[in-house]
Amino acid sequence: MLAATSYRGMLMAERTLLHVDDDPELTALVQQWLAKYQMRTIPVNDPAQAMKQLERTRARLVLLDVDMPGKNGLELLQEIKQFDGTILVVMLTGLVGQTTVIRSLRSGAEACFFKPVRDIQPLVACLEDCFRKIDRWWKCLSELVERKRSLQGSLSG
Repeated sequence: MLAATSYRGMLMAERTLLHVDDDPELTALVQQWLAKYQMRTIPVNDPAQAMKQLERTRARLVLLDVDMPGKNGLELLQEIKQFDGTILVVMLTGLVGQTTVIRSLRSGAEACFFKPVRDIQPLVACLEDCFRKIDRWWKCLSELVERKRSLQGSLSG
């Protein structure tokens, strides 16, 4: 059951996202960019480690590359959604093509952006929208827990 403090705690999980990309220079650069917007980025440069890191960090948002050695980002997107369909995923890829976008969105991605990133603002706006969506869900869950407690209190009193 969700504790009453979980919502407040989740807000403080605050704008943390997992960034899965096999290019360490890119994950470092994106980490610097997003830090300016008070977003904490956990870089994962080995796609085979992405699910372990996701479970360990309990991140609710993932920035995900598509073309990576060993594990394709579209496959990883499906794996993430099977693990927890409420985790939000934004694709950031060098594979510019209609097929990539359509497959990403059909598999549950929130959006798809292309490398090289020429303007960070659209990506930042998308990530901020994702964090707002996560906050709305946590507020809803927190309210549900409070209502259950209130109902249980009135039934036992």
